[in-house]
Order: sequence, then C-alpha cells, then structure tokens
Amino acid sequence: MCWSATADLTAGTVITAAGIACLARTRRPRDLPVAALPLILGAHQLIEAAVWRSGGGCGPATTAWAVIALPLLPAWVPLGVLLAAAPELRPRLWLPAAAGLATGAYLAYCLATRPVSAEIRGHTLGYGVNVPWMPLALAGYLFATLGALALSGDRRLRLLGALLAAGALACAALWRLEFASTWCAFAAAASTLILVWTGGRARSPSVREGARRGAPNL
Repeated sequence: MCWSATADLTAGTVITAAGIACLARTRRPRDLPVAALPLILGAHQLIEAAVWRSGGGCGPATTAWAVIALPLLPAWVPLGVLLAAAPELRPRLWLPAAAGLATGAYLAYCLATRPVSAEIRGHTLGYGVNVPWMPLALAGYLFATLGALALSGDRRLRLLGALLAAGALACAALWRLEFASTWCAFAAAASTLILVWTGGRARSPSVREGARRGAPNL
C-alpha cells in the first residue's frame, strides 16, 4: 500500500474510516487510545500520499509523517494498551510503557535537532533522519510496541502484535532502507483488527453492566 500516492490515498481512506468506526463503537474511555490507532495510522497513510505528491524532500508532509512514525507511536501504543488492560495485568505493562516514553522522547529530540528527508525509491519511500544509537532506539521502539501488545493479556491484541512482528521481519528483509515506510504501511493495514477488538469490548459483560447502570466502566 506504499507503492504510490494513489495506493496510500486509497488505503489511508479505508483505514481512517475503520478508525472512525472503532471510536464510534467504543464504550469505555480507557479503551479510546487503542481504538484510535487505525485512525492515526490511516491518517499517517494519507500524509504519506502527500509525501509522494511532493516528490519526497524535507517538506511539512515529510516532517508530519516522521513525527507520527517516530516519537508518537512508541509512546502511544504501550500507554494505550496499559490503560485498556485489566488492573491485575497492568504491572507487567509498565516496562514497555516506560520504554516507549523514553524512546519517543529520544526520537522527538532527534527530529527537533536534525532534518528529516524522504526519497522516492521506485515503488517505495525511504526516510532519512540522523538517529545516533539507532539499533538501541529501534530495540526500544519494537519492545514498546510489540512487547505491550504481546503482554496485553488480550488474544486479539496479541494477534495484532504477532502480525506486526512478522511484518517487521518481512519488511526488514525485503526493504531494509525503506523499513520505516513499509512497516508503518503494514501496521496500518493490520490495525483494522482493532475493529474486531472494539466489537468484542462492546459486547463484554462489564461494559453492558456499566451501560445499564448509566456509569462508565473505567
């Protein structure tokens, strides 16, 4: 879906619509950050369509894409999973949440102090930003996002984490220089599984009981 501006625009529109549906069917405020992921990732693909149309470079669309991909996602995903998790599962989720906040802060600093650029490479986009200690930052990024999903205690979120891990391996093997773009595109498509997750949460007994009492389940 990252093969052209048209592909990104089409995929982004569909995934954004799925994200809106996820938010519409969410009943518990603490589920909202996870439910919003398809909306964020769908918008991310729409932004990448603008990067394609601008021919890459260092413009506002490139910067906006990098802000979502680098500082935002490693912090958002584990914190969202932490909020949505059952209270007894939250202690084990603090470590990926802390890793995500630290990684996001570090990547935000790199973006604030160094230029980011995009280059069209055939049917893919490569993004360039000077990140010292990149292997460590990438390890923190993947532990925060994939680790939180794996430790969530929810089978649908664990499935999403497994798909994203497989996608990361495939994208790293096939598009090493374009890993960020291709994996984010894969993550956007896989995030539509959250539509199933929000449906299951809406049907859970605790949500229905809260609705009958007229009080939110936090």
